[in-house]
Amino acid sequence: MPPRRRTAASTGQSTLSFGTKSRVTKPSTAPQLGKNLDKSASETPEPQDVTASQPPIPHVAEFVVRQQTKPSTQEPLSEEDKRALKMSKQDLNRYWKKEEQGRLAPQVHQRDLAMEEKILRHFDLSNQYGPCIGIARLKRWRRANKLKLNPPLEVLAVLLKNEDIEERAHMDALLS
Repeated sequence: MPPRRRTAASTGQSTLSFGTKSRVTKPSTAPQLGKNLDKSASETPEPQDVTASQPPIPHVAEFVVRQQTKPSTQEPLSEEDKRALKMSKQDLNRYWKKEEQGRLAPQVHQRDLAMEEKILRHFDLSNQYGPCIGIARLKRWRRANKLKLNPPLEVLAVLLKNEDIEERAHMDALLS
């Protein structure tokens, strides 16, 4: 036989009530209108003009990549650099057409990009040359070459010839 339950009256403990008698309310923290109103608090602040003279603050990753790509006057041009500087626009076109032939479908999202940017983005997304996040494109190419991973010489040609090309990988800019 199960043990007998004790009632609340026999233990001296009151029963729980969820009615209106035991409701606990918190004091309101909303300011009461009519008491000590400050005129400056009731007025809406005037919008401040945003000037275009202040450039946007670059991300921390941008500083790191800029630091990596500062030209060093101590290093002479390597053999790869000389060969890359000799490459013509036609050589770059041939390389890119060869790369596109291996694809199953055309890349619609890159239709408006310049051929140089397409070559660099292809290099950015090629994981066989190591990660592209947090490292400058030129430094990544040199590291892959030093590790005998045979990076495309056309990428180096684009990086050395075009001064306005961004050194930061496109994926790096998207993820940070």
